[in-house]
Amino acid sequence: MKKKRWRWALLAAAAAGLLASLGGCAQIGYLGQSVGGHLRLVSAAKPVDEWLADPALKPALRERLQQSQRMRDFAVQQLHLPDNNSYRRYADLGRSAAVWNVVAAPELSLTLKTWCFPIMGCVGYRGYFNQAEAEAYAAELRAEGYEVMVYGVPAYSTLGWSRLLGGDPLLNTFMNQPEAELAGLIFHELSHQVVYAADDTQFNESFATAVERRGALAWLQAQGSAAERERYLARQSQRVQFRALTQRYRERLEALYVQPMDVEAKRAAKAQLLAEMRAEHAQLKAAQWGGDSGYDAWFARANNASFALLSAYTELAPQFEALLDREGGDWPRFYTAVKALAELPPEQRRMRLQELKNSAE
Repeated sequence: MKKKRWRWALLAAAAAGLLASLGGCAQIGYLGQSVGGHLRLVSAAKPVDEWLADPALKPALRERLQQSQRMRDFAVQQLHLPDNNSYRRYADLGRSAAVWNVVAAPELSLTLKTWCFPIMGCVGYRGYFNQAEAEAYAAELRAEGYEVMVYGVPAYSTLGWSRLLGGDPLLNTFMNQPEAELAGLIFHELSHQVVYAADDTQFNESFATAVERRGALAWLQAQGSAAERERYLARQSQRVQFRALTQRYRERLEALYVQPMDVEAKRAAKAQLLAEMRAEHAQLKAAQWGGDSGYDAWFARANNASFALLSAYTELAPQFEALLDREGGDWPRFYTAVKALAELPPEQRRMRLQELKNSAE
């Protein structure tokens, strides 16, 4: 107990120092809710072994927690991800998301608005532990003319900074995902502890997405059933079609926004493009997806913010997968190569990654 109190006292002192070093009440208020929200989250977690020792634990949760630890071991032994206490504890938050992120983009641009913070640098999202606060901030941004998206996030990485408090925990917000998606999420979040380039959300998230995809496939090949592999590949095929459809329309929107047209003409052309995209989705859903409605919500609220967010998470992932292939599937060599890229200026990173993609095609 004394050791636990010491950890909390140390973190509280560090948090107080961080907030005191910042100027502006709004920044202090926002970071205050971030620190407080994270402290409440990690304080709710306890070691998986303690959960498993409880005879009243529901069988489904018991089985999933046991499986999560096998995934965690696989992450270390096969993917060479960090061997620490992250995802060795579990918490039930009693809510559907760990945090709610706010992303925003101008009406006629696909460039995400960014916010800058200590340690993390500048990122293309702003997270809240309270959904109402996220929605309130989104309303402020809409009033300023931004297109906004608010979405629940099942997990997030502290880049290893939570190790002192037991590491990033497993949460009820993602434990019911399909097996491959759960494995991929754990691998994705751990990868942020391996490489993180300040001020480059697209680089960081695309790298983590590549680790997630290839790691999930490796897990299924080693541990998953044939039926689960088939289901995962079917879901991946649908995601590929979704990304191809949205990528085509994102490129068309980008081309539109740089045209020498007046604002009203651009608005009308934009509305027409979005209508065409939704019609294509409806056709794809009926003809190839068996009526699956999994992407309905995305297409219903599609705007510049949601397009830009997709780009941040997926656009460079094929390049990172090509880099992994170039390194012969050797994960440590892959991480070393990614770290070298992270040290380059952003323009050079993109150039090197594009060269990799071109050489792989």
